Amino acid sequence: MRIPRPPDAPRPDTIVPLIDVVFFLLVFFMLVGRMDATAPFEVSPPEAGTGADLPAGGATLSVAADGALALDGAPIPSGALEGQMAERLAGQPDLFVRVNAHRSAELRHVLPLVARLEAMGAREVALVVTPRSGQP
Repeated sequence: MRIPRPPDAPRPDTIVPLIDVVFFLLVFFMLVGRMDATAPFEVSPPEAGTGADLPAGGATLSVAADGALALDGAPIPSGALEGQMAERLAGQPDLFVRVNAHRSAELRHVLPLVARLEAMGAREVALVVTPRSGQP
């Protein structure tokens, strides 16, 4: 007597080859595509002038890590900046202003300050930086 064998169950389709294809496509597009937003026009970033001496004279505005201000070494309240700088700019319209910010000062303290200086009429504002050790 022959016992009939049960029919073989169909093997389920594996998706491993599909996962491999998707992975390779992902890697391909990550290598080929640009991940940053591009501007609709040409942008040339400014060049840093580290190592170059700053011009003598002018005013130095210091920014502490907590956002406190000092003008030429004398602490001033933030609201008094406009008055003191307006006096200086009236006497010297081409006044060179250095902004010397503490390395821990947040940009929310420094960038609006530069905008305020430009709105007051300062024509040349320079951010003082320290080169990394080992750089000329």
